[in-house]
Formats: sequence, structure tokens, C-alpha cells
Amino acid sequence: MISRLEEATILELQAAMEAGKLTSRALVQEYLDRIAKLDKAGPRLNSIAEVNPDALVIARRLDEERVKTGPRGPLHGIPVLLKDNIATTDKMETTAGSLALIGSRPSREAYVVKKLREAGAVILGKTNLSEWANFRSSNSSSGWSARGGQVRNPYALDRSPCGSSSGSAVAAAANLAAAAVGTETDGSVLCPSSVNGIVGIKTTLGLISRAGVVPIAHSQDTVGPMARTVEDAAVLLGAMAGEDRMDPSTRSGIGKSHRDYTKFLDCDGMRGVRLGVPREVYFGYSDKADAIAEAAIGVMRRMGATIVDPADIPSAKHMDEGEMTVLLHEFKADLNRYLSRLASSKVRSLKDVIAFNEKHKEKELKYFGQDLFLKAEATIGLKDRVYQTALKKNHRLSRKEGIDYVMDKHHLDALVALTGAPAWVIDHVDGDHGIGGSSQPTALAGYPAITVPAGFVFGLPVGITFMGRAYSEPILIRLAYAFEQASRHRTPPKYPPTTASE
Repeated sequence: MISRLEEATILELQAAMEAGKLTSRALVQEYLDRIAKLDKAGPRLNSIAEVNPDALVIARRLDEERVKTGPRGPLHGIPVLLKDNIATTDKMETTAGSLALIGSRPSREAYVVKKLREAGAVILGKTNLSEWANFRSSNSSSGWSARGGQVRNPYALDRSPCGSSSGSAVAAAANLAAAAVGTETDGSVLCPSSVNGIVGIKTTLGLISRAGVVPIAHSQDTVGPMARTVEDAAVLLGAMAGEDRMDPSTRSGIGKSHRDYTKFLDCDGMRGVRLGVPREVYFGYSDKADAIAEAAIGVMRRMGATIVDPADIPSAKHMDEGEMTVLLHEFKADLNRYLSRLASSKVRSLKDVIAFNEKHKEKELKYFGQDLFLKAEATIGLKDRVYQTALKKNHRLSRKEGIDYVMDKHHLDALVALTGAPAWVIDHVDGDHGIGGSSQPTALAGYPAITVPAGFVFGLPVGITFMGRAYSEPILIRLAYAFEQASRHRTPPKYPPTTASE
């Protein structure tokens, strides 16, 4: 057996299995034991919606396959968790955290699940999340779902895990699996990764298929890896990337994706690069977090990067203007399409879900309502000129007048910014109290970003984000890995009831 399960990387686990010191079945059992000890008891992190009842059987079969024909690759026999909006056709549910989808059955698995199974990963379970990926109410509490309850931050149990991939982030942070998969529309991989002290990659739209993922908006939805190290995230990314005929957006990624992103890991990856610091909007909302960002930028400069500071995005203050219009229109259209194609379900449209929530409001609406659902239902379709104008504006502001503009102007390899502030106190009365973040430019543009642990404020993790042009994951991984190896801020949680300041 390996000497220590905590903080073991995918490649370390793989090496132990290759050496005969560990089996996939034993590894799965160890993670199941940790879930029972930390997630369902002890600090009760509540990050796991359910475990896969067949996980041990799958692991045993993969152990037998290893003996007979050798491993399929670096994920062979490795336990991975999925956010509970990623469809599987096994014995587990796919609910997006909603009671309305309990018992529903998809007609096929999400393509990303197919890719992970082909790579030899063991789907260990589904993670809890912000219900409907945090797109039901403008006063929601990140990490809460009617199905799973409230996910808790392992670095301070009274603090938010951020949303909506909260369960995936917490589970990875607490070593409940080797890695996890999340989804992002705007900040839902980056924010929970930052406040839970892990690495998260918000991928280029089109790099990974969204087919079989409960949607918010096809112009912004992405799937991405969440792990304790850049290396682990790169391993997972390589297994998931690729074209899928069920998701037309992946056609744009043909010839631009890689089966192995670990080849871009470079400890000396900062040397000679030009990094821009977009300060306007993305700094200044948290003095303590700003100090961490300044220290991180100093590390990058000492590693040989040329820092262009400031390198402001000229459209930053205007990006809020059309995003919600696009999300509301696409949510209705995309969710109706997803629900209508389920093999079985008690709800077939957004209208049905709204009615279900009203009928079961003592469970579904006890903390916050569904104002975003109601606004989305009132939209009149994707041919609406208001929607089309807003979508074009989003792309113009975030691309030509945004990320592309500032990178061209200063001849930059990437941008670097604070991911967000430290986690706020969970509040079921008034909802989230997030005060800032840098996820919006890449969310609107469909461009990639990666967040890496950069330090702590009173024991609460804070991340730094590298962002760039479409399909620039290789350079971002290179930069993130170099910074991670030079700074090494990742520290496992200790599950205190509150922050070190109390």
C-alpha cells in the first residue's frame, strides 16, 4: 500500500498499482472509507450526493485487466467523482441537485463519462452542487441543493464552498477521490477551486463535449477538471478532451486538443513569457486577497516572466450588461431540449420544473425562490432580437474589445488576476456575499482559465488565475505548473468550525 493516501497524485497512485503495492479495489475502498468518515460523519462536508454502488466491482475488473493486458493509461483504476449534473446510465441519479429529477433516466451517458470510462477511470460517485448549477435564484446559497443539502468548506465549515461545482471542489480538497469533474458557466469551476485550495481548469468552449450535461447556456457552458495539483488536472483534461458529434461546438476543437496535456508541464515555464495584469474591476475588492496576488506576481517576475502592469481590459466595466439576457434565453431553450430527450422524467420542461418547485416548496423553496426560472420562462426564444444582440455584444466585449485586444496591444502570452476573495460565511437568509472575481471575461468569450492556490487569509485559501485565448490550455498549464512548483501553497484542510480569525 502507499504510505499516505492524503495528497497522493494520480501518477503516484498509478505507480503504486504498477509496482503491485496497491490495487484499484483497495484504493476505491480507502476513498469510500474517507467519504464515510469525513463527508457523512465527522465534519460532515456533505460534498458527495451518492457513491457508485458498483465502484468496487468496476475497480476489481480493472485490476484483472491490468494483470492481463496492462493499464489503458494514467487513469486506469483511478477513482474520479462527477458533478451531479453530468448524466450517467448506471445505478446513480443525475439530478442537478433538484428533487424534480429524482428517478429521471437519461437516454445515454454524457460523452465525457464515456471518455473517462474508456480511459479506465472508476466513476466513484456524484458530487453535491448548487442546485441547477446555481441558476434558480438571484439570492441562492452556493453549494445548497434540495437533494443534497449544504456543502461545507473544509477550511472553515461555516464558510461557503462557492458554486456551483462546490461538491467537486470540496471532495478533491478533502482527498475523497483522486480528482473530480466540474462544470462552469461563469465561475463555477474557478471560484470553488480557489476557495477550497485546489486547481481548476475552465476549458475553452468546444474542447470538451457538453452532451449529456444538464445545461444552463450553450454559449458559455464548459466541463473541466478539478484536482489538487496542476499535473492531476492535466491528466484528467487529456482524457476528456475531443470531438463529439452530439456537441457541434467541439468541431472547432479539431486539431487543437491534445491527448496528453502533461507534456506541457515545465518548472521553468515562466521564463521569457509576457504576463498582463488586468487591474481594473479584477483587483481592489479585498485588500487581503490583493496582497496575496501581489506576492504571486512577484514570484512570477523572479521566475523570469515580464510583467505588464497594468494591462487592463478596456471593456471590463461593461461585460455585465448582456450576460444575464443571454443566460435566461439559452437556459429555457437548452433545458427544455435536455428534459424532452430524457428516457424518463416527471418533468419535461422548465415550466414543469417551476410547477414542481411550487408544489414542493417546503423542500425546494425553503431558503430561496426561483426568480431566475420565472424570468427565463418569460423569454420568447433564441430568434428574439434582444437575445441575439446581447450575445453578439458579449462576444465583442470579451473577445475583440476584451481579452484579444489587451493581449494584442501588449504582446502577451497570458493574463494573470486574482481568482476571487476568500470564502464568505454561509447565509441561508440573505444568500451569497461574494464580493468579486475574474471569471467573467473568459466565461463570455468561451476562452480558457486555470486557477492555482496562491496563499491563505486567516486559513482561507485564495487562488490566482491565468487566462488566455481560445485553446491556449497548453501555455496556461505550463504557467500554472511553474508557479505551483515554485510556490507550493496547496495545504490539506483541517476542518475547523470557523476561520483562524475567530
